[in-house]
Amino acid sequence: MAIKRLIYSILFSALLLTMQTSMSWAAGTGEIEIITRNGKVRLSVEYAVTPEEKSKGLMFTKELPARHGMMFIYQTPKQITMWMKNTPISLDMFFINRKGRIRSIEKMTQPNSVRQIHSIGKVSAVLELIAGSADDFGISVGDEVKFLN
Repeated sequence: MAIKRLIYSILFSALLLTMQTSMSWAAGTGEIEIITRNGKVRLSVEYAVTPEEKSKGLMFTKELPARHGMMFIYQTPKQITMWMKNTPISLDMFFINRKGRIRSIEKMTQPNSVRQIHSIGKVSAVLELIAGSADDFGISVGDEVKFLN
């Protein structure tokens, strides 16, 4: 089991590095899977890799379908600060560590708020989904996130 986790960790880190250094991933889309206690949750995501994509995020987005979101990718694990400025919908934010595990969750963010939302510790990615997704899909801290493509 420990070997399997190590392999997943290495693959996740390699994928993050590849995504950040490859221009073909800029503004790309893909699918991820979150392995929860209740089973697997498959989601479609848009990747935010460049500084411009990360800066814009989901600003001005008025609707976000269930099972669709935005995945912010960071080359080096670090403390991340997010906010909801110019984002008129409430979101759940999932802060993902370098091992592909959800480190913390910020549920039901306040639309258009400039309140800073901090990761708890260093993370390599942040997933934003429509508010209520954590509860609707049973997503919890410690759940594993896998990139499918």
